[in-house]
Formats: sequence, structure tokens, C-alpha cells
Amino acid sequence: MRVMKSFGKLMMLAVVVCSAMITSCSEDIDESNLYTFTGETIEDYLLNRSDEFSDFNYVLQRTGYDKILSAYGTYTCFAPTNEAMEKYINDLYEDMSNAELPHNGMTQRGLEGLTDSLCRDIALFHLLYSEILGVDLGNGMTMNTMLGRDINSSIDSITGAVVLNSSALITSMDNELENGVLHVVDNVITRSNNLISGEMEKHKEFSIFYQALTMTGLADSLSEKARTDIQMPTKVGTGKGSGKIYTPEDCIVGYTIFAESDEVLKEHGINDINDLIAYANNAYEKCADPSNGWYDYYRNHNIKVSTDNDYLKSNNALNMFVRYHILKYIVPFSKMVYSYNETSRVPLYEYYETMLPYTLFKIIRSNGKVYINRWVTNNTLTDRVAEMASTSISTVMKEGITPARDNIQALNGYIHPISDLLVYADYVPRGVLNERMRFDDLSLLPEIMSNKLRLMQPSEVRALLGQASGTAFGGNGNMRLPRNYSKHLVVYNGDNTEIYYLPGQDCNWPNYQGDELLCMGAYDFAFRLPPVPDGTYELRMGYTANGNRGMVQFYLGRNASLTSMKALDIPLDMRKVPVDNPDGSPDVNSGTGWCLYTKTDDMGVESDANMHNMGWMRGTLYYTRGKGGSLLARADVQDLRRIITKMQFEQGEYWLRFKTVLPDNTSTEFHLDYIELCPENIYNNSQYVEDMF
Repeated sequence: MRVMKSFGKLMMLAVVVCSAMITSCSEDIDESNLYTFTGETIEDYLLNRSDEFSDFNYVLQRTGYDKILSAYGTYTCFAPTNEAMEKYINDLYEDMSNAELPHNGMTQRGLEGLTDSLCRDIALFHLLYSEILGVDLGNGMTMNTMLGRDINSSIDSITGAVVLNSSALITSMDNELENGVLHVVDNVITRSNNLISGEMEKHKEFSIFYQALTMTGLADSLSEKARTDIQMPTKVGTGKGSGKIYTPEDCIVGYTIFAESDEVLKEHGINDINDLIAYANNAYEKCADPSNGWYDYYRNHNIKVSTDNDYLKSNNALNMFVRYHILKYIVPFSKMVYSYNETSRVPLYEYYETMLPYTLFKIIRSNGKVYINRWVTNNTLTDRVAEMASTSISTVMKEGITPARDNIQALNGYIHPISDLLVYADYVPRGVLNERMRFDDLSLLPEIMSNKLRLMQPSEVRALLGQASGTAFGGNGNMRLPRNYSKHLVVYNGDNTEIYYLPGQDCNWPNYQGDELLCMGAYDFAFRLPPVPDGTYELRMGYTANGNRGMVQFYLGRNASLTSMKALDIPLDMRKVPVDNPDGSPDVNSGTGWCLYTKTDDMGVESDANMHNMGWMRGTLYYTRGKGGSLLARADVQDLRRIITKMQFEQGEYWLRFKTVLPDNTSTEFHLDYIELCPENIYNNSQYVEDMF
């Protein structure tokens, strides 16, 4: 009877409604829509083993989720045993740490003393909208629960068992049932209700870093949990298809701190806060010097680094040291870099903007290891021709800093212990970031990552819609972004700009990481570009051409105001798809000069140069069409890069505006896949050439 899973989540709308309820959830479920299974559902499994799971099932019944787990769907349930529940509830009652809420609000010891809100939190934190099997859990992953909070899996170093949030071992895995899978856990999965600063305070291994966080005033500033100013669309969009489109109504905001433990600091002779202050002063004192400083934003704006004891100032060296450790994104370990359709020959990478103004650091995963600011000389350059895969000119100058796999989770973010001192040193802008930098479209919007939307699985989106399939744009589970959803995206003409995010995780699309940003309507909007060190760069846009696209005019401004925007080049007609000529000759109709590189004698080297001179580039060797695909983006006729401009960039703020030149044709699409910023010494190197990856 496992075939019933193919019906998906017909009852998910009820879940969404119920999740907003506390005391009367069970009264709002239409029981006439519930399916009577001949095999065991998740709820049947719990009921039939009441000697082991009656306490957890009591919590489900209090919230009405026992009925959900008796219905159609494909769920994951992490079921704590009665022994685990008894211990957890007793600990809740004994907890007197919150003077304003003694016993965590419990009215008495035992199950009956749980409040409705506690029951709801326990139930929803142990349930997922999709089916996750043990093979995935064992690889280490981050899962979004029905509560909207994360669970992270890892392998226990002693037993080899899968452990969730470092607290609950799975003792019985992959109990596959009619409407999902159930895993038995030996403890209630823990979650922290502390804000990120409060959570760090609890971890005494970070006592020196926490003292710096407090002295700089940054501990108090990391308190935001959500934004309430997002603007929902007021009119139906022009999205294709008859299915529903998910529009998030909430916008979570959070942080990630990469922190050195006291032990790591002591390895560098830093034994107390005074030693750390001295280290920060030495590390940052000269970074903004007019002659040889490397922090271009401060240098260009004549901002002097302060080494006095006013640590609240943003230009104070200790304050700067701490800020470079903090991201305004929620980033668990498993999502520091994203894996989807990359080829096997490349490391995975992401660039993150820190809270030190207009600075980035790079995270890569290579050979199973994760590094922050690993510096490799001549990265994205090569001395070879065919497929450009040489490593002979590359030397590892800085090994990089490794974050621990353990996720220390707070209510509004994560804390990651790191292995070495993290500093915006001179080798970061001059070495680590001196390469072609590629940014997936959604990496430009921190809120997308904090709200777990980036590369969301189709089943998760459809679950939020209460349907099994049939969403627009190919039935892959898509979403429409509200206006003002991200601080890094500005819409100039209200609902006339319809912005959709298509995760594309079950589609065979020729997109980097599989996903894309798609806009429709008479669109006019702008992205905030990632900040890069001073230099001359090519600004490029990756996209896929097809007949459904429209024409777009690019503008660039130093801020988001329309008065700041200046037009760049002529409009781009995204409808023109190059022709793959049988003889391998360049296509002339599209104006790109594209040809299939494998049909040329030099693997496309000469035609690459000709395309580049006309403002075009092929797709890359980095990824394939679809997950595990055989068609490389470089060989895909639809996969193109447009060089938008070549210009001098200063480290600071830039906004890229996209405006349709076909405002009367609101059914055309604008597609953005990724942005590249490539420094001149890469695309115009006198000794080597830019690689094809």
C-alpha cells in the first residue's frame, strides 16, 4: 500500500491552518477528507505500540496532529519513547531558570501539566512535511520541521548511530508506513529558545569571544527574529499553469556567528580579553592606510581605524574583528555550500557578506572538507587549452579555517566553532577574492536562506500549498516572493513586477544549482550586488535563452534610488537561442557567435575569444543540465553568459536594475540564474587564461 504516497499531501492545507492554532486545532480538520488505510499509518503505528509511544501520542492528540498523521501525505515522524518523554517533561518542570515563567509554564508535573503551546511545539518539532530516510540522515543534513525550526543530523562518534541536534539518537530507523516514515529516538529532540547571544553565553568555551561580543555592543544588536514589513501581492500574477503558487507570509531574520573557542585563542597566545584586544588592534590598525591598506571601503572613505577603548564604535579594531565573524543569514553547517548539479571535478563554494561593512569571505568544500578563506594562487586561471583543468599553476598559500560540523543552534541562528583566527587580512581581498566570483541568484538575498527557501524540495513547497502536484511552471513546487521580502531587492512599480523563485530540484533545467529567479509582468526592479574589493571587473549575468523570454534593459547605480541608475549597453533580447550549426561554425543569427565547442579543433578556445569580444560567453564546465546530467552547460545552446559591463568597482554598494522593454507583453519572462564579477587580471591575464569552469 506504499503506492498511496504518490497522492502527496492533499491534507497539507489543513496542516497549515492547524499550525496557527493552539487549543482548537482538532476542531478545524475536515474528517470527511481523511483516508482509511488498510495498512499502518504513522498514527496507527503509535497507537498499536502505546506501551512505547503513548506519551508522544498524547501530545499529538492534544494538538490534533494525530488526525494529520492518519491522513494522506508523505511525512517523517521522529517519535520519542515514553521514557524519553518522561525525562524531558520532568526536566521542563524542574527548570526554574526563567523567573518570569517558572516550570516553563507547566501547571503541574507530568503530561497533564503541559500547556497547549508546549504540546504544539513538541509535536511540530518532531514532524516533517517530507519523507527523509536513514541513508540521507547518515550523510548529515538540515531538515525544516513543521515548527519552522531546524533539526540537524550527524553521526555519533562513539556508537556510529544517527544523532539529531546532538541530543537524540535514532534507535530504530526507516519504519516505512502508508503515509511516510517513522524513526524512533531515545530523547526528545532539543531546541534552544535563546537568542544567539544568549546561547553563546551558555557555552563557556567561548567566554573570551562572548566578552568581546558584549563589549562591542553587538550582543544586544543580534536580537532580530523576523520582519513584519513585507508586502503581500494584491493581485493575481500572470504565472503560467493552473496550479497554485506558494507566497511566504512570514520573513524570518537571523544570524550566524563563526567563533574561536578559548582553546583556539590560547593556541595563539590569547588568554583573556586584553590579549584579544591587542591582537585585533595589530590585525586591523593599518588596514585602511592610504598607501598600502587593503580594506578599500574604509580607505576610500577616509575612515580611520580606532584602537582606543571605545569598543562600541564600528571602526574600533575589536568591533571590526567581531563583525567579520558574523553573517546576517541563518546558515547551518550542511548548507554552507550547496550541491546539486556540479561536475565531479570542481570544489563547491559560496561567498558570504559579513557584518564588517562590504566585506566577504569565501567558504569552499573540497575533498569532503570545508574551509573558510582558503587561498589558492591563480584560482580560476589555467595554462592549458583543452577543458582548462590544470592545477599546475595553483599553490595553496593559506590552508583555510575549518568550521566544526557541530551546529550550535539558537532561536535566531547558528554558532559555528572554528579552528583558527578569522580576520579580514590583506590576503583575503588580494588573494582569496582575487578570482572570478560566481554568485547564485538566491545567494544575493539573505532572507531566502534564512527562511529555508533556497533549493527547497518540491514536496516541501507543495506541502505548504496543501496539494500533491500541479503547481505552475511545470509542477515543481514554486513560489512568488512578496514585495520587500528582501532588503537586497527593490521593486519600483508594485504588483506590476511579479518575482517568482523556482527551486527546480526535480526539473531538468540548464541552471546553476538547478534553481532560478523568474520575473513576469511589466517588471522593474533592482538587486544589490555583492561587494567586491577595488578593481576593474566584468559584470556578467548567467541565464538560459528561450522563446518565452522577453527583452531587458540593464542599469547600474550606487544606491537603489532611480535617480542613481545609469543605463548599461543596449537591451538584451533573451528570446534569441543560438543555433548549433552542424559544421561547427559560429551562429550569426543570435549575435552571440556560439558554436558547439567539441566540434572545433581547439575545444572552442578561439571562438571563446570571439564571443568574449562581442560581449558573450558560453555556459561553464562547472555544472550540467539537471542533476547528474550528461549535457555540460558549456555545451548547452541555451546556457549563456552576457557581459553586462566592464568598469572600475569600488568596495561598497552597487545596485543592478532590470527593466522590461516590452511592458505591454506581461507574459514574457525575465530569467536570472547567477551573477559573476570577474577581475581584470583574470579575464585579461597576460600569462594565463580564464578557465572554463
